[in-house]
Amino acid sequence: MQMFSLEGRVALVTGGAVGIGQAIAIGLAQAGADVAIVTHTADAAQTRQAVQAAGRRFHLVQANLMQPESAARAIAETEAALGPLDILVNNAGIIRREWAEHFSDTDWQEVIELNLNAVWRLSQTAGQGMLKRGRGKIINIASLLSFQGGIRVPSYTAAKHAVAGLTKALANEWAARGLNVNAIAPGYIATDNTAALRADPERSRQILERIPAGRWGQPSDLVGAAIFLASSASDYVHGHVLVVDGGWMAR
Repeated sequence: MQMFSLEGRVALVTGGAVGIGQAIAIGLAQAGADVAIVTHTADAAQTRQAVQAAGRRFHLVQANLMQPESAARAIAETEAALGPLDILVNNAGIIRREWAEHFSDTDWQEVIELNLNAVWRLSQTAGQGMLKRGRGKIINIASLLSFQGGIRVPSYTAAKHAVAGLTKALANEWAARGLNVNAIAPGYIATDNTAALRADPERSRQILERIPAGRWGQPSDLVGAAIFLASSASDYVHGHVLVVDGGWMAR
């Protein structure tokens, strides 16, 4: 199992205080990594306790990733506290729901800013340091809406399609230089972003009927994929979007 060990590695997880980001941050710590997380307003105490309970160092970066300068600061703070960055997980994201003809420019811009532009800035900044060291793992959180159109989420769909494309573009440039850039596309996971869907009896029923596994996913269902893509077990995996969806796409 040594190929899955993250012992001695430093990881940064955006949006690591809740949901999928929290589960991944804790999972990486349990696999041996020291972990920093970025959060804007969420309480990080639970993540901190779990990371430290795993015997790993923890650092909290409080930043609004919609502000362009925050990406460089988040990486600089992480490296000052924990050492050179080995793993970046671009997880932070928001979703806004409205029919396309009524979708506001503000909602469009804010979703694109956090879900795409921040991913680009963090990846570029982290990648510059990783390229100098000749190794690194960047994991982007994509979505089923990297493949499908969705309903009432035009900006989210546009951003997640772009995240999948950016993952492949960076892999093409950086694979031969020691960096692995990949993505995880979660299915329907029980998080704050899907609360509205789960609260709608008809929509929730429709979703469950299509999932072969017969249940909503949990944030913990993403941890194994994240550890794989962060570890040496995935050294020959480049530009891949790994779907973790209970079989949704197979339908």
